Amino acid sequence: MSTNPATFKYTKDHEWVHVEKDQATVGITDFAQKQLGDIVFVELPEVGRHLKQHEVFGTIESVKAVSELFSPLSGEVVAVNTGLATHPEAVNSKPNEAWMIRLKPSAPAEASHLLDAAAYDALVK
Repeated sequence: MSTNPATFKYTKDHEWVHVEKDQATVGITDFAQKQLGDIVFVELPEVGRHLKQHEVFGTIESVKAVSELFSPLSGEVVAVNTGLATHPEAVNSKPNEAWMIRLKPSAPAEASHLLDAAAYDALVK
């Protein structure tokens, strides 16, 4: 049974993106949080930063490792989840809800190059 919402798109780097109208919400997948283990710190960019698709936008640290976070789409950061600064463990308990950044995509067509839920499920099996 997949834990990956069908309405999301996915990267091979294990980020998810949910595009609604002119905004894209980004987080990491359930698979990624399980691989990392207990999340202890999340570093996110400042609002207003412009990202290119696949550019590093932050880091996530667990008791096991530090990993880079990659933007699934190009665009401007319009919001960051400041709650993760004090409660990074939310990524472990609700990875599909514990978003990290919201973007205003500058090239929405880039989403067509991302994986759908079935393709992502096949990737992580």
